[in-house]
This record gives sequence, C-alpha cells and structure tokens, in this order.
Amino acid sequence: MFQVIGSAWPLFVGMFMLMIGNGLQGTLLGVRGGIEGFSPQEMSVVMSAYFVGFLFASRMAPRMIQRVGHVRLFAALGSTISAVLILYPALTEVWAWTAGRVIIGFCFCGVYITAESWLNDASTNATRGKALSLYMIVQTAGISIAQYILTLGDISGFILFIIPSVLVSLAFAPILLSVNPAPEFSTTKPLPLKALVEASPLACMGMFLLGGVYAAQFGMSAVYGTQAGLSVGQISLFVTATYVTALVLQYPIGWVSDRIDRRVLILALAAIGSAGALVPLIFIGQFWAIVLAGAIAGGTSNPLYALLIAYGNDYIAREDMAAASGGFLFINGVGAILGPLAIGWLMGWGGAQMFWAVIAVLMGGLAAYAAWRMTRRERDDTIVAESVSYAPIPVAASSYVAEVAQEIYADEIGQQDGARAGID
Repeated sequence: MFQVIGSAWPLFVGMFMLMIGNGLQGTLLGVRGGIEGFSPQEMSVVMSAYFVGFLFASRMAPRMIQRVGHVRLFAALGSTISAVLILYPALTEVWAWTAGRVIIGFCFCGVYITAESWLNDASTNATRGKALSLYMIVQTAGISIAQYILTLGDISGFILFIIPSVLVSLAFAPILLSVNPAPEFSTTKPLPLKALVEASPLACMGMFLLGGVYAAQFGMSAVYGTQAGLSVGQISLFVTATYVTALVLQYPIGWVSDRIDRRVLILALAAIGSAGALVPLIFIGQFWAIVLAGAIAGGTSNPLYALLIAYGNDYIAREDMAAASGGFLFINGVGAILGPLAIGWLMGWGGAQMFWAVIAVLMGGLAAYAAWRMTRRERDDTIVAESVSYAPIPVAASSYVAEVAQEIYADEIGQQDGARAGID
C-alpha cells in the first residue's frame, strides 16, 4: 500500500482535489437551481446532461489522447472545466447549464481517463488492485468533503462556484509536475453488446438499472432536498451519508461475494436498497428517515456496481474481459442519462417523494430480475469455486479504469489456470 502511495501520490492528491470540485458543483447546481426557480423537470435535463458528456468522452477521449498527447489534453480539459464552473452563476439559464453540464461531463471523463492511465502506468501487476482501492477511497473522500464545503458559503452568490474552479485548476499542478513521463496509451475494441448480454443478462440489466440509481444519487439528490424543504446543511449531510456508507460497505460486501453465489447477494442487496428507499415514504417529513434511506441506497447500489461486473466476468472468457468494460460502461451510461429525466418528470408531477419511489422501483426491479434469472440459469458450483476476487470498482469510473479492473480479473484467472495446470 505504501509503495503505491509513494509512487503515485501526486496523482492521488490531484484526483482528490478534482473530486472535491466535481462533487461540489453537482450538489451546488441542484440547490442553486431551486433558488433560480428551475422546475424539477428542467433540473433533470441539466443533471442528465453530465452523463451525456461523460458517455461520449468515454469513447472519444482515448482517441484524443493518442492524437495530441496526455499533457496537452489534460491542460485543455482542465482549463475548460474551470471556465464552465465560473460561467454557471453568470448564465443562469436552463440551456446554458445544460450545455455546461455536457461540457463538464465530457471534460471530467477525459481528465479521469488521462490521470488514470498515469496511475495504471505507475502501478505493477502486484500493486494494481491496491491502487484501484486507493483510487476509490480518494474519490469518495473528495465527494464527501465537497458536501461540507457547500455549507461554508452563500448558495446564491459566486464564491461557491469559484472554489471548485480553483480546486480543479490546482489539481493539475501535482499531476503535471510529476516526474513520471506520460505512458503509451492504447484502448481495447469493445465487446459487442449482443455478446455481452448473451454472456450475462443479469449483469447487463443490473448495470442499466444501477445507472439510473447512481445518477439520481449524484445528480438529483440536491434537487430532491431543495424541493423537500431541507436546509443546505441537511442536504450536505444526506449526500455525504450516501457516499460514506458506500465506501464502508464496499469491502465487506466484496469479501462475502467471493464466498457465495453472487446472484444471491445481488438479490439481497437490491432488495435491501429498495426497502431502504421506502423509509422516507413511510416516515414522511422525518430527516432521520431521509439520511437513513440515503445511507442504505448508497451502501447497496455502489457495491452492486462492482459486484455485477464481477458476476458478469464469471461468464466472460478471459480474453474478452477488457473489451467487456466498454459495453458495461455504455449500458450503465444509458441508464444514467435516463434516470434523472424520469425522476425529474415524476417529481414535477407527484412531488419530492417520487425521488425515493423511483429508486425503490429501480432497485426492486433489479431484485426481481435477479430472482427470475436464478430460475433460468442453474447454480454452477464450479463457477462459485473458481470465480475471481471482487474488485472495488468506483461507480464513477471512466472507461479506462474499468478496463484496468477487467485486466486485473483476467490476470487472476490466468494465475488460477496456471496453478491448476501445475497441479495437473
């Protein structure tokens, strides 16, 4: 662990500041939109726009890196992010915020891919899993601290928009001044979606539904809190609980998933997440119920992302694992785009509580589908015994870090095959 930190600390420091900036701007826009009089439907368009940009960049950014290089792309995307963050309070129009969110989503995805390629290059086969774990911790810590910063300024002013702009600008200093040269960059051709769905229908359906759940947590939580009449401090605590619980539960859930039929755990977590989302619908107006629901939904949905990828890999050939990452990311991205739109429309129609109703339906739908799939595919004890270890993949992972995680899975399978060959 210390070896990973020692070799890549500039990257972790830079990514930490980037995540503070990204986490702050998302929640800040949700609250500021209410002050500006934007409806839930309008804010849902703004919030889903981030995932549109993110999805496009997941395919375009690698080509841009190959064309212009890491350093120039990194600097260009970073300056663009800073500019858009400053423009948000100056252009308080739905169309401007929507365009800004598309640009921000595109740029952040490109930045993540660039930084993550450096992180992967700074790691060895033996330390890559630890680096991935640290990366997830840094992401969660940055987003959580961002929620606290939200309480320190005037939401209706400019300063809270300036802070993430400054943090994003400063984040590039430790990364660009790192002694490590930019690595060679290559991407894997995606696995066709049809082949991915045929290999694991449950993993694909789960990634789609979880995309909507994650987008709700990342983009619409502050919109919900504003419409529900929560204070800025309460919204901050609510959003923080979502991410902190996800980090705490990621590793225990991973430990369990390596020892039982993963479908059982997928079903259980989805059912618990759905039940947790019902708590604010039962105890209407109770803040403790909102925080509890956020903690349960975040603590189940975020580990479910990595769990579904691990389960899908149990049925994917080793040589196809890296290619499968692009398919999983695309399916999840489509769900992330549609999720806020559905929640925003329903909140405009039925009030703030529809936020929890949609999450409950999405998580409940995943539980029901998992139960149905268990009747369609017999439990294979050899797969449970030979499955690769769960990798803590962040939900906000770009296509590059998702591909790296898949390579870790493939390497582990190769080691298992080699060990069995030696025994034979």
